[in-house]
Amino acid sequence: MSTIDEKYENLKDSIKSYGKLAIAFSGGVDSTFLLKVSKDVIGENVMAITAKSISFPEREHKESEDFCKDNGIEQIIVAVDQMSIPGFKNNPPDRCYLCKKVIFENIIATANSHGITAVAEGSNADDVTDYRPGMRAIEELKVNSPLKDAGLSKDEIRILSKRLGLPTWSKPSFACLATRFVYGEEITEEKIKMAGAAEELIFNLGFEQARCRVHGDMARIEVPEDDIEKLMASDVRRKIAGEIKKLGFSYVSMDMQGYRTGSMNEVLDLEEK
Repeated sequence: MSTIDEKYENLKDSIKSYGKLAIAFSGGVDSTFLLKVSKDVIGENVMAITAKSISFPEREHKESEDFCKDNGIEQIIVAVDQMSIPGFKNNPPDRCYLCKKVIFENIIATANSHGITAVAEGSNADDVTDYRPGMRAIEELKVNSPLKDAGLSKDEIRILSKRLGLPTWSKPSFACLATRFVYGEEITEEKIKMAGAAEELIFNLGFEQARCRVHGDMARIEVPEDDIEKLMASDVRRKIAGEIKKLGFSYVSMDMQGYRTGSMNEVLDLEEK
């Protein structure tokens, strides 16, 4: 089995082989690490392409811009109207596939217009174990996944990110706000903004990780198990419930299992997907 250092060297060799590379950059842990290593390996031959959409919070967008400016990396912003993607608003179980395909088609076209044929994204080795229909779009469009190919796990990427002094090494995982909706429920701009604002409220109260899952007019709040007691403190609980109701939700509940990735997938029979 390869060590973390061997995987790291394999990653750098892979990046070098592309010559020029465009990276789908969200500002998250994985894509930041991939972009930084690419900058170190191929210098000016790497470009960051960031898709901007309603489900991508402004806070995340600004962090991606700041990182590129601080590291002298060219970044191109591609605006994507998710609401116009056929099927997106209906929120079927393969919504992520429908959306990712359009986003990456735009990213590929942008890269090609700048003379770059190799496009990469930040999926890691752990992503193959979860239900991720978006991976099908990545495979169909032949987008490269260097971190996954190198066998790097999320934990290993965080370790290497810390070594490189990246501020994202301890950054909580983030996913597109469309993942907050129960499958089959219509996604609207209003409710996406409500979910995003609810999470921003919780972050501003000192929680590093949180999700606001949308079930009709009910907000189901997830925080890590270690933070549940903090969330349930009477003053915090009342403030969160009151402010989230002001956003337009009728009910506010807490998930007693705590935060976990892909909790909306728990209702799916993945054997059939």
